[in-house]
Amino acid sequence: MIDGDTIQIGKVRLRLAGIDAPELEHPWGKRAKWQLVQLCKGQSITAKLEPDLSYDRLVATCFLPDGRDLSAEMVKSGMALDWKKFSGGKYSHLEPEGVRKKHWKAAARQRGDMRTFEK
Repeated sequence: MIDGDTIQIGKVRLRLAGIDAPELEHPWGKRAKWQLVQLCKGQSITAKLEPDLSYDRLVATCFLPDGRDLSAEMVKSGMALDWKKFSGGKYSHLEPEGVRKKHWKAAARQRGDMRTFEK
């Protein structure tokens, strides 16, 4: 696991489709990464590639062997936000109450308020 919304399989980095987790240096960033580690540990992950790229990473909807969507699981756990611009709101109903305040930096990035990152 790279962070809370990026996994690496072999040499390939995959950005989980439709979600945004805090960066490692942001509040909750390391917890988000370890939540994803716990979900994936010892599991075979299936990836369905999306046509988009995110920086240097491919974007994929990834599934656990039991069929659970990793993006959905990260949002349900409160460790990632639905990113409506990319998901169409697919995961928004899974967000726990108050999670956007908890992950205020990720929420600001989604709104395009990059001044938040200059502080």
